[in-house]
Amino acid sequence: MILNRNNETNILIVGLGLMGGSYARALKKCGYTVNAITKEQSSIDYALKNGLIDRGAVTPDSELISSAHMIIFAVYPKVFIQWIKDNQHLFSPGTIITDVTGVKGSVVYEVQSVLRNDVEFIAAHPMAGREVYGVENSDEKIFEGANYIVTPTEKNTKETIELALELGKILGFKRTALLTPEEHDEIIAFVSQLAHCLAISLMTCNNMEHLELYTGNSFRDLTRIAKINEDMWSELFMMNKPALIKEMESFEDQFDLLKEMIKSEDVEGMKSMMRSSTARRMIFDKNE
Repeated sequence: MILNRNNETNILIVGLGLMGGSYARALKKCGYTVNAITKEQSSIDYALKNGLIDRGAVTPDSELISSAHMIIFAVYPKVFIQWIKDNQHLFSPGTIITDVTGVKGSVVYEVQSVLRNDVEFIAAHPMAGREVYGVENSDEKIFEGANYIVTPTEKNTKETIELALELGKILGFKRTALLTPEEHDEIIAFVSQLAHCLAISLMTCNNMEHLELYTGNSFRDLTRIAKINEDMWSELFMMNKPALIKEMESFEDQFDLLKEMIKSEDVEGMKSMMRSSTARRMIFDKNE
């Protein structure tokens, strides 16, 4: 399969929320035929009215599914797994399946184990998003400057891995990378899930009234992601529990170390830790 841009590649998106809608916007602008299946008729209506999709349905439409060359799942992990089990009989042979889910180890192997042999699933994770939800807030610009991670296994062919990397570039991601599902979950537990845990904890550890009147940019930056989709993130936390707990404990160790330095007035120790923090953050700045 080649991602031909002359309306010869038919792409189906299952789940037309923020991420699914952003994929649809990007792919339509590149000239692809894009259809969608999602739960809400209002989302389909919005997407049709604004030219995000060509056709849509609120139930697993057999014609939309069987005509798709590629199906992109932008739904919660457990919904994705069940959807495959219930509807894969409608896939055409040779269909390529990919996803946007933020946890891989507990998803990839189960999907690949139940998937028909004539259909291939290549997992991917777009490291992009916004603190709003729904197709109405979708925007393909969220991919600009962002990272796109593909997580193949031994069941994936070289051609399909290259196809997944090509999709990331077509969508507009700045960087694409390959990780195993295990590597992905370990890294994501730290750079994404732990960060959300910290934002939640910081936002709820002090009940002082009217804080919004006194805070500066540092507090706003640190808690930006505290406005969170509780259904999705609680599911992600539980599905990556071992890796996330490990990173939370590592953070606790460093936080306790800093606390003890403050208690004991170990200024030089604090300065050393701050220098290490600054040096590592500068690496991120160079790559932005």
